[in-house]
Amino acid sequence: MKDLRFGRLKCYSLHLGILPLTVLVLVFFCFVCLSLRSQEWGHPGAVNSRTDVLVLTPWLAPIIWEGTFDIDTLNEQFRLRNTTIGLTVFAVKKYVVFLKLFLETAEQHFMVGHKVIYYVFTDRPADVPQVPLGAGRRLVVLTVRNYTRWQDVSMHRMEVISHFSEQRFRHEVDYLVCADVDMKFRDHVGVEILSALFGTLHPGFYRSRRESFTYERRPQSQAYIPWDQGDFYYMGAFFGGSVVEVHHLTKACHQAMVEDQANGIEAVWHDESHLNKYLLYHKPTKVLSPEYMWDQQLLGWPSIMKKLRYVAVPKNHQAIRN
Repeated sequence: MKDLRFGRLKCYSLHLGILPLTVLVLVFFCFVCLSLRSQEWGHPGAVNSRTDVLVLTPWLAPIIWEGTFDIDTLNEQFRLRNTTIGLTVFAVKKYVVFLKLFLETAEQHFMVGHKVIYYVFTDRPADVPQVPLGAGRRLVVLTVRNYTRWQDVSMHRMEVISHFSEQRFRHEVDYLVCADVDMKFRDHVGVEILSALFGTLHPGFYRSRRESFTYERRPQSQAYIPWDQGDFYYMGAFFGGSVVEVHHLTKACHQAMVEDQANGIEAVWHDESHLNKYLLYHKPTKVLSPEYMWDQQLLGWPSIMKKLRYVAVPKNHQAIRN
């Protein structure tokens, strides 16, 4: 009996010895799973050092501010993947005057060290400026028609991007960034923004409650968002993601605008209203802070903004749009 009890005791001791090892293996396994999940959701891979701003959405997507990512690590990751980024911009009618500054500052600050294709959509291809480009970067000019109203020019971007995403972009680039031309890059905008789907917080509403968001509130519109719904208000001037996700977004927004037009209604903020509706029900995997969309002339430079990365160019809207 003593020998039997002693055998059981040894067995029990053995189990006690294995238990910590099992726990250690499980912890390691969970860490790996979380790491893979964070990569899938585009987590910047750095310990957050900001306590003065919101850095995580309710659905656990990172909000990108200065001090929340390690750009050296991210650059190495995306270079190993041999990533190519497409940047779409529309320079239609008088807006072509902004193109030179846009491209020059993009060469200084946008995805530096990575392969980039600038897709310039314009009705004035002869007016596209010759801007020196770095190694691995090229410019493609694509001709589009113009429209009498600037609102129509803006809204048809969704149709054009959707078409080219399916027919061309998916064969040439890994990610698409869709930007307004009447802006300039003022500081680093790099691979920290890249994810399956990203939107940018509107600089006028990033601290506001949803009741003040200028969503489309008329139920007759396909862009309608009820008063008790909404996460953030996103700017239509800077969004993107993988080519597949951008295609889904732009196609859905275009189809919604076509349906609105058939019903004789136009969303209050045009394509931006439809973008907000889409991102409400298709959550972005990254959200960019207002560092990536700012107007210093209107909003100054508050201390919360460590960097101003992509900023509005002072202009006379009425003169340019007409």
